[in-house]
Amino acid sequence: MSKPILRDSSQEDPPVESEARQGTQPTADRHSADAEMARVLRTAPLRMALDPSGGGIAHWKHEPLHDVVQPMTDHVVMAYNGSIQRVERRSGRSVAIGTFRPGVVIIIPAGASSRWDIPKPVDVVQLYLPHTMLERVAREADTATPTDLLERTAHPDPITSRLLLSAADSLEGNGALDSLFRHQLIELLATRVLAAHSGSPTSFQPTTGGLAPKALLRAIERLRSDSDADVSLAALASEAGLSRFHFCRAFKESTGLSPHAWLRQHRLEQAMNMLRDTDISIVSVAAALGYASQTAFAAAFRKLTGETPSDWRRRTR
Repeated sequence: MSKPILRDSSQEDPPVESEARQGTQPTADRHSADAEMARVLRTAPLRMALDPSGGGIAHWKHEPLHDVVQPMTDHVVMAYNGSIQRVERRSGRSVAIGTFRPGVVIIIPAGASSRWDIPKPVDVVQLYLPHTMLERVAREADTATPTDLLERTAHPDPITSRLLLSAADSLEGNGALDSLFRHQLIELLATRVLAAHSGSPTSFQPTTGGLAPKALLRAIERLRSDSDADVSLAALASEAGLSRFHFCRAFKESTGLSPHAWLRQHRLEQAMNMLRDTDISIVSVAAALGYASQTAFAAAFRKLTGETPSDWRRRTR
């Protein structure tokens, strides 16, 4: 008897959970997502940023794949950015045939295992999403949305795809900025994935209004601090008494910028003042502002101004 074939996953997926849904494998037998991906892809990621509290983002380019992905501790959400190709994914007795193309997402729920047959090289950005994070996001949003994710092979979702792909080239080599950007993006993606890819998709009801004046002042003081003040999204939101997602929304409504964009603009203004008003070397400016290297600082500065720091300094003096 031939194996049952699901229809092309590039079309709308049926609203049912696959055989490989989250939880089919005991937690103790699961591998971390980054370790399992390194094993099955047989290469190192181009870039990877993992957080101690769980979650992370990785950019991979790998060769054709014909192997089984073993159960992982986290949900893995992928945005595809390569050439169009047909792929096959086997989960238990079911086979899904899909078309990888830009704008689609792939989801491997935590605890799931499936065999992949991908005939061409792949360029993909992956989100590693702890199940506890999904539960927290659902709880903070006061929604009854189930937190088990559906298996997706090549599901059209340009919003999630665009958000995730933006992580591949938005890290700037600055610890505070990169961490804040990553946390902000992961929160947004977790909310999006819950709304669009859980067992019973639902809409999150947005709240309105900005931060209270005192809360906004405290957040800005923390972001502006030159000390070792914690500028993580968790710390900012906790001080304001809001969930991380709602803090981001309220901060942007109050300032016109996301927390990450506000801090990036502030660091740019600091850099301009130091370049214009002092004779400090560019490498010292980069170090003072927390950049990993002069090259990383120069790239971030040019991205925002269109000029290198040295060219900008010569022009403004």
